[in-house]
Amino acid sequence: MVSITQQRIDELLQNVKTKRIAVIGDVMIDRYIWGNVNRISPEAPVPVVEVESESSRLGGAANVANNIVSLGASTQLIGIVGNDFSGKEFCSILEEQKASIQGIIIDPSRPTTVKTRVIAHHQHVVRIDSEEKRDIGQDIQQKIFSVLEKNIDSIDGIIIEDYNKGVVVKDLIHAIIELAHQKRKIITIDPKLNNFFEYKNVTVFKPNKKETEEALGKKLRNDTDVIAAGKILIEKLQADNILLTRSEKGMSLFEKNGAVTHIPTNARKVADVSGAGDTVIATLTAMLSAGATISEAALLANYAGGIVCGEVGIITIDPAILRSTIFEL
Repeated sequence: MVSITQQRIDELLQNVKTKRIAVIGDVMIDRYIWGNVNRISPEAPVPVVEVESESSRLGGAANVANNIVSLGASTQLIGIVGNDFSGKEFCSILEEQKASIQGIIIDPSRPTTVKTRVIAHHQHVVRIDSEEKRDIGQDIQQKIFSVLEKNIDSIDGIIIEDYNKGVVVKDLIHAIIELAHQKRKIITIDPKLNNFFEYKNVTVFKPNKKETEEALGKKLRNDTDVIAAGKILIEKLQADNILLTRSEKGMSLFEKNGAVTHIPTNARKVADVSGAGDTVIATLTAMLSAGATISEAALLANYAGGIVCGEVGIITIDPAILRSTIFEL
């Protein structure tokens, strides 16, 4: 059983304020259309949403970066947007948040990724994705790597956030991991299926249950299946740690030394799982950079993920709420 004291949490939350985390991956805009449904369309059997408000937020890897900042650390966000209205909007939101756009590279050959969610009566009605999934070219890969290389000495940890949108490609993955090893930096991975087994020799590899089942080609029906899968991943990827997230079953942590720890979920209610994985990888990496052990970092990440699941829409984790939730102050 993993436990942590109030004093230790306070120490980690203080330490994290001096840390800087690079987040590399698929950035996007999350658009929200909020409204009410009072009737069904006469044109087709679908609800008619009467719009009350609209908003745009930074999503994908940018939401991971937002969570890093909300925890008190600083971040270097690295990703690409298109030469379009949404790309300009993305950079404007970053600047409004007083964040650097230095790592945001414009690729005129593709659109900015936008996910539009229509929400009525606190429930998702539909999601509309506008995106391009083909792999980025060598020139864009080099620009991304150059930003990381230029900033590497001031960075305490690296997160690769892969949404299968074509930014995180094999050559870039290998180059980033090699640089992290050379500079002795923490490197954590939030993977998707396309490059699942390319992330070798990293600090933490954090797949969810569904991604693991797809990659291994078998269902994980119980703890025995999960333990077998974790051991396979440790062996295949030679990772220091595997953190397998299991939705309502919490998380399972596998360490290279053979230790296995199951961490039960702390979500009191589940209103919306959007962004929970972003919060988990951000909290995990920030706490590791602050000096937490892997079990301490996983415990705090588990609580943080549970908190954001209780809210509709994508939100970031508040350290004061994280602390009070753990100790029910």
